[in-house]
Amino acid sequence: MNQALEDAKNRMEKAVKNLKEEFSHLRTSRASLALLEGIKVDCYGTKMAIPQIATVNIIEGKTIVIQPWDASLVKEIEKAIQKSDLGINPTSDGKTIKLVMPPLTEERRKELVKIANKLAEEARIAIRNIRRDVLEKFKAAKKKGEISEDDYTQLEKKVQKLTDDYIKKVDTVLKDKEKEILSV
Repeated sequence: MNQALEDAKNRMEKAVKNLKEEFSHLRTSRASLALLEGIKVDCYGTKMAIPQIATVNIIEGKTIVIQPWDASLVKEIEKAIQKSDLGINPTSDGKTIKLVMPPLTEERRKELVKIANKLAEEARIAIRNIRRDVLEKFKAAKKKGEISEDDYTQLEKKVQKLTDDYIKKVDTVLKDKEKEILSV
């Protein structure tokens, strides 16, 4: 039964990790390399992520500078950024591309907070589903006589505590992201 608890803990940890990954793709007024990871560029007949074909740096927290290893890719990178949902127009001098993060409007901030809340709720649901799955395993074991009623009650309490802890982690991650989105 400890294996089932450990498995549940690992799965809940993954749910929180996935939430953090999703949050890294939400654009705030601060520059982040994670914003570029989902943007694919037509390059030598295949689609590649910008960090795979260029040096990417952040200057003063508000500007992303992209320097392609092959200068002929500048136009392709610009096109890919414009097609993406970043909402930023790149500027280029023919060798490097700059993305200046514009300040977010109040309306856009509220929209991003709603998206963040939705993603957090999905993570909470995933954690509750994991709780349900593991409790069903324990009920089946109790039915078969593999564990006693007292053991079942103890395991149920442990699973609930684990669930509560991971829901708190989701809430903390959400609170931090909201603070980041709403900060000017």
